[in-house]
Amino acid sequence: MLNKLIKPLKLYGITAVILGILANAASAQDRTITLPEAISLGLQTSKTLKYSQAKIDEAVTEYNQAKDKSLPTGSVSATYDRAQIPEHILDFGGQTIALPTSANAYLGIASINETIFAGNKLRYARQSTDLLTQVSRLSASTDKDQITYDIISAYYNLYKVLQSIKVVNQNIATIDAQIHQSQRFLDQGLVTKNDVLRFQLQKANIQLNGIDLESNRKIINYNLDILLGLPETTNLNINEITDAAKPVGPLSDYIDTALTARQELQELDLRNRVAQTNIKSVQANLSPTLAASAAGYYVGIAGNPIPKVGNDITPITVGLTLSWDFSALWTNKNKVAQAKIQQAEVEINKGITSDNVRNEVNQDYQNYITALDKIQLLQTSIEQAGENNTILQNKYASNIASATDRADAETLLYQAQINLELAKADAGLAYYTLLKSTGKLNK
Repeated sequence: MLNKLIKPLKLYGITAVILGILANAASAQDRTITLPEAISLGLQTSKTLKYSQAKIDEAVTEYNQAKDKSLPTGSVSATYDRAQIPEHILDFGGQTIALPTSANAYLGIASINETIFAGNKLRYARQSTDLLTQVSRLSASTDKDQITYDIISAYYNLYKVLQSIKVVNQNIATIDAQIHQSQRFLDQGLVTKNDVLRFQLQKANIQLNGIDLESNRKIINYNLDILLGLPETTNLNINEITDAAKPVGPLSDYIDTALTARQELQELDLRNRVAQTNIKSVQANLSPTLAASAAGYYVGIAGNPIPKVGNDITPITVGLTLSWDFSALWTNKNKVAQAKIQQAEVEINKGITSDNVRNEVNQDYQNYITALDKIQLLQTSIEQAGENNTILQNKYASNIASATDRADAETLLYQAQINLELAKADAGLAYYTLLKSTGKLNK
């Protein structure tokens, strides 16, 4: 009876395991993606860019609010008062006046006001908020460049790992062939057991490297899936990157481009204009203010609030008001001084930022030149390592070279192949880093 119960349970357990494996396989997706596709997808799904757009919308709203301040202001109010008069008899000796025991009063006011001149403070406010809106757009552009660069960096890092894994697999296949051949030589008494073990040890070391690379691939792949807004189980494959070497011009051209195109410097120029506008706005405190107003009143003293002839008055007023807060003559000078100091700080900050941009461009430029030089050197190194490997392979096949020499040649070629693929990826990433530092990454 127990065996009859166990067998279905075993079958159920095996079926569940198989279904679980199939479910995991179905959930994982393979996708080959190009760099332009990755950048486009990442920019579309970026939460950071959506937040930046919200900040732009907020700045535009503040600008519209600044424009609204130049519009006329108006108000309407209504007031009802009821007075109870317990003592309502006035005695003037020979004459007595009797007042009502209670009275109602209604007051309605409608007014509109318009500032005609206030030292151009409203115009300065509009200019300032408009400049700050442009600053928000530049900040969003900087965020876009950073996100684009993060995607490019992750893309190239994944490419480096995938290429390294490919070289590992190729070398394992080669080592397997060498192990098979050395085992055959061992059977014939041409090599020793130690020679076979050397190849097996070399294969184990390569496999250990492959394990580390696969772990790095999973981490980078997961991070790139998040950046691109893809399902976390998507396995990304990358096409060959063949355009690692880009033509490079003089360093001075890149520096000049950066000083013109970098968003940070453009933002500081805008903030300098904001500071200048703020100085003018503070100085405008010394100017008088001229405002126009119009108002209409309804004053009713009857018990019925509905207007009746003889029970209410409706005066209408139109006027101009000229005012001047002359205390600003001695209270405003420190405010102006503070505004000028703030402008000086912006100019100093721009100088510091310009120096940092020059240093950054120079460093990225030199890194790119170095990466190109490494590619040329490694291409020569691979040719030499390949020729050396072929020679030792033939010598080993003829039992002239030792297994150690044969393994060393394989290792040198393997390392040269990995270094070349990594150098190509480093050169590609260095080029985009140079573009970012010159402010031309998305242009």
